[in-house]
Amino acid sequence: MYRVSDEEAVVLTVDFFTPIVDDPYMFAAANSLSDVYAMGGRPVVSLNVAMFPGDPDFFPVLKQIMQGGIDKMAEAGVPIIGGHTSKDKEPKFGYTVMGRTGCLRIL
Repeated sequence: MYRVSDEEAVVLTVDFFTPIVDDPYMFAAANSLSDVYAMGGRPVVSLNVAMFPGDPDFFPVLKQIMQGGIDKMAEAGVPIIGGHTSKDKEPKFGYTVMGRTGCLRIL
């Protein structure tokens, strides 16, 4: 959290990990959003972060992973405004999510 005024702070978080479920569609977005909600924030924008094998046989799985994230972010009303990808032997995926809080009281 970063306090921007007496009444508001910005929340910034990232979740990025290897697959934890068998269904690629269900892989990553909800966990990233829940971090912002847990800090009392309202998600505003997100960036995806992906590492994946360069093997074209993996691309359909990557498409399912990304579509699941797109759908979950859209359901939450959070636009994906960019991201970063790179090659790796093992797939990893996640989001950086920025949110805002109101009436913040920091002790």
